[in-house]
Amino acid sequence: MTEIFPSIKRQALENKHKSKIEINNDLNRQLVSYQANKTIKFFRWFKYKEAFSQPMVSYILNRLTKKPGYMLDPFAGIGSALFTARDKGWRTTGIELLPVGIFAIKTRLAAENVTLEDFRKAIDSVKNKVWMKYISSLPVFHHVRISHGAYPENTEKKIHAYLTYCNQEIDDENLRTLLKFAAFSILEPISYTRKDGQYLRWTNTPNRPYATKKKITKHILEFEPSIINQLEMMWEDINVVQGDLFSQSGLVKPRQQKQEATVYEDSCLTRLSKIKARRYDFIITSPPYCNRYDYTRTYALELVFLGADEEKIRQLRQEMLSCTVENLEKVNELQTYYKKQRRSKLFKEAVKAFESQEALQEVLQILDTLREQDKLNNPGIARMVRNYFLEMSFVIHECARLMKPGAYFVMVNDNVSYHGQSVPVDLILSEFAIASGLDVEKIWKLGKGKGQSSQQMGRYGRQEQRKCVYIWKRPKVK
Repeated sequence: MTEIFPSIKRQALENKHKSKIEINNDLNRQLVSYQANKTIKFFRWFKYKEAFSQPMVSYILNRLTKKPGYMLDPFAGIGSALFTARDKGWRTTGIELLPVGIFAIKTRLAAENVTLEDFRKAIDSVKNKVWMKYISSLPVFHHVRISHGAYPENTEKKIHAYLTYCNQEIDDENLRTLLKFAAFSILEPISYTRKDGQYLRWTNTPNRPYATKKKITKHILEFEPSIINQLEMMWEDINVVQGDLFSQSGLVKPRQQKQEATVYEDSCLTRLSKIKARRYDFIITSPPYCNRYDYTRTYALELVFLGADEEKIRQLRQEMLSCTVENLEKVNELQTYYKKQRRSKLFKEAVKAFESQEALQEVLQILDTLREQDKLNNPGIARMVRNYFLEMSFVIHECARLMKPGAYFVMVNDNVSYHGQSVPVDLILSEFAIASGLDVEKIWKLGKGKGQSSQQMGRYGRQEQRKCVYIWKRPKVK
């Protein structure tokens, strides 16, 4: 029998914002996810499924702004917002903690500074298998538990030989970055694994170090044709863009000069507080969703490729916005940090917005009850949801502080459901925005939302969760 829990506060919140929620038929799941990036130059190099798309960023900017200024993305990912806005004349700043995103952003910058002739020669050398002379170098990746046995043995040796060649024989930093990123981008298709939501799924192979409940079937690609195809695709994009960017004399055309793009490898929970107030004309972002997805697991192959060990991965998991059941509370660390910064006022405001949000507290009480009754499929869910919203309150309050009068704050996020209990993420975060001094202009809803897991659907029936784009704005000075 399905439990009946109160939803009075959530319904009241729905009624309050009902007039703000509208279906935007211009948006679809492809635009608000990586899917629309699959054919876009540069963005197609690496399948980062958590990114939103370049066309969506263009749509948002064209719809809401008239002229470029300063833009911020506090969860920059692979830089979709940073580079899309920058190419429209914006000066952009991003904050990203996960090394996967940082490497993608650095590669994009390297692509704009590499010499075409040198890149072509490097690709030809790879085709000629110059790197194969390092195949006898026996040290391979220093794997973490989840990545051990991820590749056929010969493939792993070739990856190591290729990286050794890049590190020892490629002196130009931009060129070395591009060559290494090509290998980085093909790790999944040449492995026994596939990214699947909260997990890194594996094929049914003897290399699997430990059992999983769900196996996958996939065609595993060979390293050599994969790396060559990837490099040729990268060459094609760089050649086209630099062909437009440079005149015959080799000088950059004045009208094509790029605006600055700055990225900080840091947590926005601390970095935002270091930025001067009222700096940005536009903020656009898509934070990790409150859905238990653990990026440090799904991107384990890429993190190991970049040198992360078990300790580094544990550190990243804890420093990231709380969206996994393993995250511990950060509130004490944040309190200490804000006290040292002599900014206890904002700390108290963010905590107050969290504690006074009645619909959120209704959800948390239900989840705590279910946890005590041992009815959640993981007892850490209640803690994760609590931590997620508290930390998002800090992010929103800090971002509001950084916005100029009249500036927009656009966020892409999904609502979620646990044990049949819908969590109106869009409305709760919008309440935090109001508490920080922003107006809720619109909440654009996609025509079709997201369903829950088959397990939840079978038990509670289909409960479609809204996929939304929130439009918040700082009022202009009267």
